[in-house]
Amino acid sequence: MADIFDKVKDFTIVKELKARGIYPYFKALESEQAPEVYINGKKFIMFGSNNYLGLANDPRMKQAAKEAIEKFGTGVAGSRFLNGNTILHEELEKKLAKFKKRQRALIYATGYQMNVGVVSALAGPDDVVIVDKLDHASIIDGCRMSGAEIKRFKHNDVDDLEKILKGIDKNKGKLVIVDGVFSMEGDIAPLPQIVDVCKRYGARLIVDDAHATGVLGENGRGSCEYFGLESGEVDLVVGTCSKSFASVGGFVVGDNDVIEYIQHNSRSMIFSAALPPACVAAISKAIDIIEAEPERRKKLWDNSKYLLERFKQMGCKIGPTQTPIIPIMIGDNEKTFMLWRMLFDNGIFSNPVISPAVPPKHTLIRVVVTAAHTKEHLDRALDIFENCYKAVMHGVKS
Repeated sequence: MADIFDKVKDFTIVKELKARGIYPYFKALESEQAPEVYINGKKFIMFGSNNYLGLANDPRMKQAAKEAIEKFGTGVAGSRFLNGNTILHEELEKKLAKFKKRQRALIYATGYQMNVGVVSALAGPDDVVIVDKLDHASIIDGCRMSGAEIKRFKHNDVDDLEKILKGIDKNKGKLVIVDGVFSMEGDIAPLPQIVDVCKRYGARLIVDDAHATGVLGENGRGSCEYFGLESGEVDLVVGTCSKSFASVGGFVVGDNDVIEYIQHNSRSMIFSAALPPACVAAISKAIDIIEAEPERRKKLWDNSKYLLERFKQMGCKIGPTQTPIIPIMIGDNEKTFMLWRMLFDNGIFSNPVISPAVPPKHTLIRVVVTAAHTKEHLDRALDIFENCYKAVMHGVKS
C-alpha cells in the first residue's frame, strides 16, 4: 500500500550535507540586518541580504513601526476584506501609487501571496500565460493556480516570446509576465522590446519589480522609470516590500478598474490576514526616505561597481548582471557548497544557489552589496573572497 510519507524517507540530501558540514541554509541570525551580522556569537560581513538601501535597521523605520504598534496594535486580526483594513493601509497605497506614477495600488501580506493572487485573479482556463523561463517561483505558482495554459520563453529572448505569441489563438486572453530584474543573476528584462511585442499581439504585460524598486531609475521607481515606460505601457507592476522597502509585503500598481477587480477577486487577498500595522508604517517610511535620500542609491551603485571590478580582477567568472546582484559563476554543486563553507568559516555570509533556482551547471555564489557597506567592509571581504575562491577553484592555498 502506498504511503504519502514515502517521499520523506527518500529525502536524504539535507542529512548528507549536514553530515559533511556544508549545509548552508536556515542560518539563525542573532542580530539585525546590517552590514555585519552575528551567528552563534561570530561576526560576519553580510553579503547575502536584499536590504539594498540599508533601511532594515534604520532608526526612523523602527520608530515608525513602534508608533504604529502603539496606535493600531500588533496585528489586525483579519483580512482587509472584512475587519483588517486600516487607514494606514489605504494611506500607504495612495503613497505607493504616487511613487510608482500609477492610478492605484494594492498591498498584500507577502510578495508571494501577491503574485499568486494577482495572476490567478486575472488568468483562467481559457487564457494563456507566457513567462520567462527564469521568472520567480511565485509567478509560476500563480500561473498554475490560475488554471491557464502556461508557455515559457527563453530567458530575455524577445524573438522567442514573439514566436510563442504568434502561435496562440487570437480568441484566447494572453498575459506575459517577466521579472524587471532577475534575482539570481541580476540581469534586466528588455522591457521596451517586450512592450512592443505584447502590443502587436494583444497581450497584457505584468512586470515584477521586486529587485528593481528602489534600485533602478533616477528616482528609484524601478524598471519602468529606468526605460522611460511610465505612461501605462506596462499594464501592471508588482513587487515585494522585503527588499528596498526593508519590511515584508507585496504590492501591485496599475489602472483603477484593474486594481479594483483584483481586490475583489484575488483569493490570497480576501482569505489572508492583512499586513500588520508596524510593517505598513515601515514601508511608508521607506518610501519617504528613498525619495528624500537619493544618495543611498548612489552609494549602492558605487559599492556594487567597485565589487564587480575587483571580482573581475580576481579572475572570477561573472554572470550577466546589470545590477548590485553579483553572481559568481561556479557551475558545480560540490564546488559551490565548498566555496560557501570556506567563505562562511572566514566570516562572509553569502548565498549558494543551485538548481532549481538556476539551471543545472549554472550554480553560483550570489553576492549582494548594500548602500550601508563601507569601503573597509568591501576590502576586507574581497581579501577573504580572493583566498577562498582561488583555493576552491584552482587549488591554490593562501
